[in-house]
Amino acid sequence: MSTKPVALTIAGSDSGGGAGIQADLKAMEANGVFGASALAAVTAQNTEEVSRAHDLPPSLVATQIDAVVGDMDVKAAKTGMLSAPPIIETVADRVATHDLRPFVVDPVMISKTGFKLLQDEAIDTLVNDLLPLATLVTPNVHEAEHLTDVEIDTPDDLRAAGAALLEYGPDAVLVKGGHLSGADDAVDVLVDGETGRRFQAPRIDTEHTHGTGCTYASAIAAHLAKGHDLGAAVDRAKRYVTGAIRHALPLGHGRGPTNHFFHLDPEAALADADTAAASTEPLADSVNTS
Repeated sequence: MSTKPVALTIAGSDSGGGAGIQADLKAMEANGVFGASALAAVTAQNTEEVSRAHDLPPSLVATQIDAVVGDMDVKAAKTGMLSAPPIIETVADRVATHDLRPFVVDPVMISKTGFKLLQDEAIDTLVNDLLPLATLVTPNVHEAEHLTDVEIDTPDDLRAAGAALLEYGPDAVLVKGGHLSGADDAVDVLVDGETGRRFQAPRIDTEHTHGTGCTYASAIAAHLAKGHDLGAAVDRAKRYVTGAIRHALPLGHGRGPTNHFFHLDPEAALADADTAAASTEPLADSVNTS
């Protein structure tokens, strides 16, 4: 009897269900793996705002990770909201102890509504303790700019920021260009120190994008857990998240969530099959980070 691969998410909870642990688990299941979780924080949030956040004790975060890994064969792991230095240090220790790879780090820093999800004093801990363990880091434009001081206006800037982030020690970086203004396509750039690849999909005119980053990183982790190489995992996840945004749910009074199970709607799945949801191409030249 075959079983699903297991992927583990270590992140914060979103009471509105559109981002965080809730989005991670939905995206993992939608991409064919069993999602397990270790909760690092509880937030009170909806489509309009994050009104409060509370970190769990680091020892409890560690115990959750140990409980999952001690019982299940975890094939990949990813992180989301880890707001304080002691929590990041604890997660880094558990990831190293259990050799949780492939390991995807989504460096969640601030919510779409402006709530700070990563404490200023935790940035150095993220850079020094967690990023060197990562198979892949998935910053958006704002996060990449903050972590590298590279100003990003073009896809070439995405590549430059990715190359700068490689200096912190991850195996690869995917800089997501969904926040670039004036572009017809949503372009992401993957760099791994030797080559660069560009992943792009039509930009979708919608404000309902709550949880997109969590969903994307979790889908990548799911495909890595299934044994795909990094490029294939990003490509499959890009196609998936494009469909989830295209069929986003206008719930609540703010930014509605992406639709994690859009493919269960036969009409939506057929429409996506008839259109090239995403494309990937190598960059014109190698990425030199020496």
